[in-house]
Amino acid sequence: MNKALSALVIPGLLLAACASSSSIAPGVAVGAGLPPPDISRVTASPENLIAPLDVLEISVFQIADLNRTVTVDSNGQINLPLVGVLNTTGKTANGVAADIAAKLQDGYVLSPQVAVSVKESPSQRITVEGAVQQPGVFPVSGRTTLLQAVAMARGVSEMADEKRVAVFRNVGNKRAVAVFDLTAIRQGSADDPQVFPNDVVVIEQSGSKKLLGQLKGVIPMIGVFRWF
Repeated sequence: MNKALSALVIPGLLLAACASSSSIAPGVAVGAGLPPPDISRVTASPENLIAPLDVLEISVFQIADLNRTVTVDSNGQINLPLVGVLNTTGKTANGVAADIAAKLQDGYVLSPQVAVSVKESPSQRITVEGAVQQPGVFPVSGRTTLLQAVAMARGVSEMADEKRVAVFRNVGNKRAVAVFDLTAIRQGSADDPQVFPNDVVVIEQSGSKKLLGQLKGVIPMIGVFRWF
């Protein structure tokens, strides 16, 4: 049996949930969706460290021939004209830009202005599966909501049960899950929750017991989340 959760809870929702369900399982916290993951690990930011397989967009002001889109190799290195092999391990995008500028200034370009951004990162992706038009793994950047995640999968299919949409998330070293109602979100009667990189969104098929079976004993009602 899992240990009791320690999470922030909205008191009003907690009281409402207790009034509507007298048998909420031990260790279940009630709130507006899932607790967020470790933001420092998943949120796209200029201060995040470059990782292997990241795709970098590199531009040098007024020198178009030096503009490049490169992929960081498995050793954390990139190879650029006039710069050669550059190690990105433990560096931010701004740090890599400074290193490139220093290399270019060393005999090639006078006061180069270099910009580096992360165009794509394997860790910045979400999975959408179940009753959608195009299930798959999709890159995300910036703030992304549940409705936007479903839109990436071309929307729900005709067989979708929009009232039972599960979001699975890793929080610390544990797995968390919550169920949301897309119909209520579209109507404005429920908030559109934020989804984060590495989340898995599963849209239940109408009449199916697959998702219900997965969540049996974990999610007693909409708006309840639990680590398991």
